[in-house]
Amino acid sequence: MPTHQFRPRGFELFLQKNAGYVDWVLAEIDRRGPLAAEDLPAPEGVDRRLNGSWLGTVPRALLEHLFGRGVLAVAERRPSMARAFDLSERLVPLGHHGRKVTRKEAQRELVRIAARAHGVATVADLADYFRLRVGEVQPRIAELVESGELLEVAVEGWRGPAYLHREARLPRRVEAASLISPFDPLVWTRKRTERLFGFEYRFEIFIPREQRRWGCYVLPFLLGERLVACVDLKADRPSGRLLALATHYEPGADRAEVEPALGAEFETMAGWLGLEAVVSAGDRSLS
Repeated sequence: MPTHQFRPRGFELFLQKNAGYVDWVLAEIDRRGPLAAEDLPAPEGVDRRLNGSWLGTVPRALLEHLFGRGVLAVAERRPSMARAFDLSERLVPLGHHGRKVTRKEAQRELVRIAARAHGVATVADLADYFRLRVGEVQPRIAELVESGELLEVAVEGWRGPAYLHREARLPRRVEAASLISPFDPLVWTRKRTERLFGFEYRFEIFIPREQRRWGCYVLPFLLGERLVACVDLKADRPSGRLLALATHYEPGADRAEVEPALGAEFETMAGWLGLEAVVSAGDRSLS
């Protein structure tokens, strides 16, 4: 919390000039309970929109800032997926408010969590999981190796050492069939995904159409322990259909095995989205 960065850049100047607005927002939350950005106006005379920022609006930027500083906590997500915030003292047990954790202790615990999630990982993998700096993480990794919580290992084809959590276990078999969100930890760090699976992936929704390789909203498909395809999907709500605009198979993927499993996942996703039918608009193999 002490190192939480202001977003967007320069937002600290807004807070300095509008201290009364900050106090008013906190008073409104205290009086009314959990509020989302949509429940709050911007200060008088200030444009509500934050052009060029993914935060979108002044109220949202303020709520996210107060959340990052620990003043607010997330109470719920609305049906729109918007987060509603309440005073942290009403959501976080009071015993934690006076608890003091040093920066090194916090970093060490974050590395522990990252190591358990990864199983085996490089220094950069462990640092990226919670967006820590590699230089800060390296001493914490060394401490965890010394205590025996992490084991330094060599992975064939990887540069430099890797680190294995002492509780990591190799399953006898992996049974999975799932379309993967672009934000899933399995594919979040693209370089790690390519290093582990030989799977190159880029979420192209923000890429100009003419520069896209796979499509707009592309989801990888996990089958067993391999990423075997990626699919460009579109929910055509007026017609009630889930459109598979393109299916790109990985080299070596057994289409006779992949297609039935992928079809079942399409049906599951269509049901989840409230769509009645699945339509394949053709496919293109990368093999």
